[in-house]
Amino acid sequence: MSAFYASRRALMLASALVATPLLSSAALADPVKIGFVSTLSGPSAALGVHMRDGFLLAVKELGGKLGGQPTEVVVVDDELKPDVAVTKVKALLDRDKVDIVAGVVFSNVMMAIQKPVLENETFIVSGNAGPSPLAGKGCSPYFFSASYQNDQNHEVMGKYAQDKGYKRVVLMTPNYQAGKDSMAGFKRHFKGEVVEEIFTPLGQLDFSAELAKIAAANPDALFTFMPGGMGVNLVKQFNQAGLKDKIPFLSAFTVDETTLPATQDAAIGLLSGAEWAPNIDTAENKAFVAAYEKEYGVVPSVYAAQGYDAAKLIDGALKATGGKVADKQAFRKALASAPFKSVRGGFSFNTNGFPVQDFYVAKAVKRADGKFATETVSKVFAEAKDAYAAECPLK
Repeated sequence: MSAFYASRRALMLASALVATPLLSSAALADPVKIGFVSTLSGPSAALGVHMRDGFLLAVKELGGKLGGQPTEVVVVDDELKPDVAVTKVKALLDRDKVDIVAGVVFSNVMMAIQKPVLENETFIVSGNAGPSPLAGKGCSPYFFSASYQNDQNHEVMGKYAQDKGYKRVVLMTPNYQAGKDSMAGFKRHFKGEVVEEIFTPLGQLDFSAELAKIAAANPDALFTFMPGGMGVNLVKQFNQAGLKDKIPFLSAFTVDETTLPATQDAAIGLLSGAEWAPNIDTAENKAFVAAYEKEYGVVPSVYAAQGYDAAKLIDGALKATGGKVADKQAFRKALASAPFKSVRGGFSFNTNGFPVQDFYVAKAVKRADGKFATETVSKVFAEAKDAYAAECPLK
């Protein structure tokens, strides 16, 4: 048995066992099935692990039930390969007959799977990816994001750079949908000169050539989006090149709780745009952070928080529909009402299925217990709506 299928079977059994003690045989015959798609291998696996673990923590806290129904979570590794993801998602739909597809870290994977899932009129609850094509004209009544629209966290840093008076900025992202959304988001509020836009291959780990180009350009700041292992290497190499004290490092999804265990002191003080951080002062967030650290022994990241919220969102919607997804209009209406308390605090949905929420500048710090984390330092946008919602024909 491959490691993938062993892991998949173990997670299915774990979900079933959590629910078993209190269920009748009739209830066990008809569980809610959720196909959870995540990147669980390769340099970016930490992102997918955090998102999966946040989701499963919520299911565990709810006694193995979402909406009071026994819940089976079928976890698959998309391997950060769109074609692999499509094959596995089709199996979730055709063989496993899942009611909902959740998760998805990367936007190239989301753009690949959304067509077969949405054409099947199966709901997607995103735990991270929020590509712009699904927010505007290509929006769907079956797509909901428990995270953000891709541009938004990058917009935070564009606004920050503008407010700081930076005149010349270099932008650097991977060359895929989220990278393009990242640059578009930053430029929406930054009115200065973009000295250069650098696109790198997704998964690149050596940035020596790019850093030499940035040093030569001597911009007022660098803005970058490099998730997972890419971010780890970039931060280390940026520091080793002696640029940390020369060029302000602005980012999103680059300096967070998935990368800080590896970058540690090299990242302290670096800024990022975020809609969540562990220090957000809500009762739900304090309980979540404490529970996650106790369960997994690490500080949760935004991916974990979004995975946790995704499960709570599904739970709330199922409660509103009596545990049923079959009445799709009723279930969509329930999801759209955002029937849960987000760890972020205020949270509602726009007509395109993307959240209306606050956004912050966050800073990497070393906590008193020696662990590294991010913390919010200022709110940049309150109850922000994404830039594409007006193009969505849904009402």
